[in-house]
Amino acid sequence: MKKQYLEIGKIVNTHGIRGDIKVQPWCDSPDFLAEFDTLYRKDQSPIVITSAKVHKGCVLMHVEGVDTVEQAQAMRGMTLYMNRDDVELEEGAFFIQDVIGLPVYDERVGREIGVVKEISDGPAGDLYIIQDGKTQHMIPGVPEFLKEVDLENGRVTVHTIEGLLSDEI
Repeated sequence: MKKQYLEIGKIVNTHGIRGDIKVQPWCDSPDFLAEFDTLYRKDQSPIVITSAKVHKGCVLMHVEGVDTVEQAQAMRGMTLYMNRDDVELEEGAFFIQDVIGLPVYDERVGREIGVVKEISDGPAGDLYIIQDGKTQHMIPGVPEFLKEVDLENGRVTVHTIEGLLSDEI
């Protein structure tokens, strides 16, 4: 079952004297986060965003009803959520949250090699961290290795090369 509300960022500080908040994005880009008019608390109550702009890799936001530094300070440390229905993904795009925990099948070895534990944003692209018991495999999220992310059937298919799996080294 896919989660309806996904973590999208964390309030890390206040900004200025009007009660603005500084949000560290946990999504593809700060620009994506700045597009939302409504975000949500953990209890799914809405937070209305009246303005948002990207600043030094974070997003500065003004929240309806938060007009003082003290009110903004009270929100510090809060995780913000987005409603997946508020986003229309491009063809082939997916939420990382939906892939975490899926089994990974390797075409080359003909078996499952673990489950997706994490997807890290590396300098050369995404890196899929696959957990198999105590063993971890790192597989680049590029077409040569990542063949398919099948959310409908709940499986990721990869094609590794000899030596890429940590238990082959």
